[in-house]
Amino acid sequence: MHDTGTGNTGNTAQPSRRTLLAATAGVTAALAAAGPARAAAPDDSRLRALVSRMTLEEKVGQLFVMRVYGHSATAPDQADIDANLKEIGVRTAAELVAKYRVGGIIYFAWAHNTREPHQIADLSNGIQKASLELPRGLPVLISTDQEHGIVARVGRPATLFPGAMAVGAGGSRSDARTLGRIAGAELRAMGIRQDYSPVADVNVNPANPVIGVRSFGADPRAVSALVAAEVAGYQGSGVAATAKHFPGHGDTNVDSHTGFPTITHSRELWERLDAPPFRAAIAAGIDSIMTAHLMVPALDDSGDPATLSRPILTGILRERLGYDGVVVTDSLGMEGVRTKYGDDRVPVLALKAGVDQLLNPPDLDLAWNAVLTAVREGELTEARLDASILRVLRLKSKLGLFRSPYVGQGGVDRTVGTRAHLAAADRMAERTTTLLVNEGRLLPLSRRRHPKVLVVGADPASPSGTTGPPTGVLAGALGALGFTATALSTGTAPSAATIAKAVAAARDADAVVVATYNVTASSGQKALVEQLVATGRPVVAVAVRNPYDVAQLPSVPACLAAYSWTDVELRAAARVIAGRVKPRGKLPVAVQRADDPEQVLYPIGYGLSY
Repeated sequence: MHDTGTGNTGNTAQPSRRTLLAATAGVTAALAAAGPARAAAPDDSRLRALVSRMTLEEKVGQLFVMRVYGHSATAPDQADIDANLKEIGVRTAAELVAKYRVGGIIYFAWAHNTREPHQIADLSNGIQKASLELPRGLPVLISTDQEHGIVARVGRPATLFPGAMAVGAGGSRSDARTLGRIAGAELRAMGIRQDYSPVADVNVNPANPVIGVRSFGADPRAVSALVAAEVAGYQGSGVAATAKHFPGHGDTNVDSHTGFPTITHSRELWERLDAPPFRAAIAAGIDSIMTAHLMVPALDDSGDPATLSRPILTGILRERLGYDGVVVTDSLGMEGVRTKYGDDRVPVLALKAGVDQLLNPPDLDLAWNAVLTAVREGELTEARLDASILRVLRLKSKLGLFRSPYVGQGGVDRTVGTRAHLAAADRMAERTTTLLVNEGRLLPLSRRRHPKVLVVGADPASPSGTTGPPTGVLAGALGALGFTATALSTGTAPSAATIAKAVAAARDADAVVVATYNVTASSGQKALVEQLVATGRPVVAVAVRNPYDVAQLPSVPACLAAYSWTDVELRAAARVIAGRVKPRGKLPVAVQRADDPEQVLYPIGYGLSY
C-alpha cells in the first residue's frame, strides 16, 4: 500500500484516511477475492460485473480522457474556473468527473495542473476522491505527456532526463530502462499512472516538424531496443507506458497538430521501417498505444486518418500484431483528425475503428453526446463499449488503482527529484553529447588559454520546468567550471544589428560558444556563426535541438549536438566543452549535406571524442 498520509499544502482539503478507505470500499469489495487483490492478474469476472452495473452514460464517460484547468480538484483559481466553464461547462475537476464520469484526466502545465510535486499529488487525490464518492464510482486513470527532453509537463524539482534522440545518441538500453524506472516512480508518487511515452516513431525525415528529437533515431532496430527498454522501466515502476504514434509519424513534413500529414511508405517499407518499434513495444508488454492523426494509403486507401481507420487499428494493430491492450487516440483537438469529419463524428468513428480511450476532445459535451446517441441509435453497440471499458478497467486494476488510488506526501518527498535521481540524469546526459566537428583539437577549451567565454545564440522558450534561457544556462555552467562566461541572447532569427553586436562582443572574448536552433540556409543564425568565425576567435557551435544544424555550418571549427535545450543536456554540453567529461554520443540519425541532400555528411553512428 502507498503511504496515504497527506500533508496540507494549502491547495485542496485533504481527505482523512477513514474517508479514503470508505470511498474505495465499494470498488475494492467488488474486486476482492479471499486475499488481497493482485495487481498483475485482475479477475475479469469481477471487472465484468463492474461493467454490467454501469449505466450507459457511465460507460460512455469511461471512454474519455479529458483536460481540466486548475491546480486543485475542488478549489482552482478563478481564471481556471472561467476557462473550465468556457471550454467544458463545469467549474472544477470534481464537477467534470461528476457530470461526465470520465475514465481519465490528462495533466498539462498550461492548464495549471502541474505547479509542483506536492500540489500534483493533492490534485490527483482530489480527483480520485471526487470520482470514488460517486455512486458506482471508479478510480480515474490520470495521464500526462512526460517524454523528457523537449516535451515534459512536470518540471523542476522533478527529475528531467535527456530526450529520446539524446538517449538514442547514448545508445544504452540500460539508460533507457533507468530513465523509465526513475521517471515512472516519480510520476506514480504524484498520482500519475499513465505516461504518453515512449515515442516509437522512426525519424528518417530531417524536415519532420513535430517528431524530430522526440524520436530515438532513424535506425528501426536501435529504436526498437530503446523503446522496449523504456517500456520495461516505466511499467516496472507501476506506470503504464504508451508507444506512439501508431502506425508511425517519423517521415512527415507536416505537423498533425496543424495539418493532415500523409505517409507515402509502401507496405513493405512500413513493415521494415515503421512497424518494428511497435512490435517491440507489444513484445515488451506495452500497456497502451497511441494513434496518429495521419493518412497511410498503403495501409488504408480510404483517405481516413489512422485514428479513424479500422483496417489499421483493428486489422493491423489488433489482428496482425496481436495487440489487445488499451488504444488511446492522440488529442482529438488536433487538426489532423478534424480535417475530414466533424467533432461529433470523430469519437464515434474512432470507436468503430478500434480505439478504447478518446483523448481530449475539443468539445467534450458534443463528443460525449455523440457517442451516447450512436449507441442509442444502433450505430455502436453497447457490447462494443463494454470491450473497451473492460480493457481500461484491466489496466486500472493492473496499476493498483482499485487497491490504492491515493498517494501520500511522504512518497513525494522520498521519490521526486531526489539527489540520486538528479545525479542519474546528469550522468546519462554526459553519455549523450555528440561531438561532430573538432578542427585543430579546439575542444576541450582551456581555462588558461580561453578564460573569457562569450555565449551567444538562440534562446527558444525553455521546455517545461527548466530554468533557461539556453545561453544563460550554458554561461552559468561554464562559469561554475572556472571560466568567466557572459551570455548574450541573439535569438532564432538575429537581425544584422544583433549580429553586429555579437561580433563586437566576441572581439573581447577568448572563445565563443554559439547555441543554434534548427539552422536553415537563409537563417540569420547561419550568418551569425559565419561572422563570428570571421573574427578569428575560436567558435564552438552547440546544436540545441536538431543535430542537422552542422550541415549548414561548414566554417565552424567545433560543433556539438546536445539534442535539447533542457538544463540537464546543456550542463552536460558545458562539461564536455570544458573537458570535464569526454564526448561519447554517436549520431542516431544521418546528417545529409546541405547542398546535396542525397549525400550523407555524417552517418548514423558518427561521433568524435577526445
